[in-house]
Amino acid sequence: MDLAALTIFRAVVRENGVTRAAAKLNRVQSNVTTRIKQLEQQLGTDLFIRDGRRLVLTPAGETLLPYAERLLALADEARHAVREDRPSGRLRLGTMESVAATRLPALLARYHQQWPAVALELETGTTGKLIERVREFEVDAALVATPPDPALLGEIFETVSVFREELVMLTPRGHRPIHEVRDIALSTLIAFERGCAYRSYIENWYLEHGVRPARVLELGSYHAIVACVAAGAGVAVAPRSVLNLQTDASNIAVHALPDIGVIETLLVWRRGHFSPALNALKQTLLARDDAVESPAVTAVTAVDAG
Repeated sequence: MDLAALTIFRAVVRENGVTRAAAKLNRVQSNVTTRIKQLEQQLGTDLFIRDGRRLVLTPAGETLLPYAERLLALADEARHAVREDRPSGRLRLGTMESVAATRLPALLARYHQQWPAVALELETGTTGKLIERVREFEVDAALVATPPDPALLGEIFETVSVFREELVMLTPRGHRPIHEVRDIALSTLIAFERGCAYRSYIENWYLEHGVRPARVLELGSYHAIVACVAAGAGVAVAPRSVLNLQTDASNIAVHALPDIGVIETLLVWRRGHFSPALNALKQTLLARDDAVESPAVTAVTAVDAG
């Protein structure tokens, strides 16, 4: 069982088939098929079953996949360790949608200009999902919100704080000031799916005051969330920095949430799984100009929570 075979196996899983995997790996399809069959013979079990045009992992394939991810990640780490200490190769970075939209564009442009030999791959997700992807070696590191439950970041992770975000509540314009949960006039909370740390903070705040939202409307982007709030569909919680992206926030009121306060954004990676490329990214994040404070917000109606 060699690394090349594991790379092909992983590609077939990720690309959901031999054809796309062959294109991704710049190999002919027959070679990919042959290497998969050879791997199955070495292991003495089938790794895939065919369901129509789809290839579906067998239980043995499901078992092998995380081991393959770990072995390939360790191989990458070994290659980085024996080369000169200059960032190069692939760096897989996970990030929250809010960070990708507000914080990263200029920073990643600067990083790419300084380290063009690094192939940076970016994917977005909730804090919960990103922590799991770091745990399973599916990304090298992730930018996540400090979770309300510290147990999510166990001893296998290392972290460094890189941003601070003030969480605020968004309501339609004209909503009365919010001093406590019961001042919220709308019963629908608009939020990302479960696993979003910011959603967990606001739901915990509701529960601490003995209140539950009547309904949670789950959306996949802050643009959609803000639009729904402006239309009067409900209330939402978001980092204040996200509001700078809104071209028209005139129908939004912003309420401070002193009970929740500032949430730190962490760069998270598995302990020992560090590379020159990741170290260079960490240094880029820590050397930014907006070291502590969130940028000021314009074009919104600010309402002090008192």
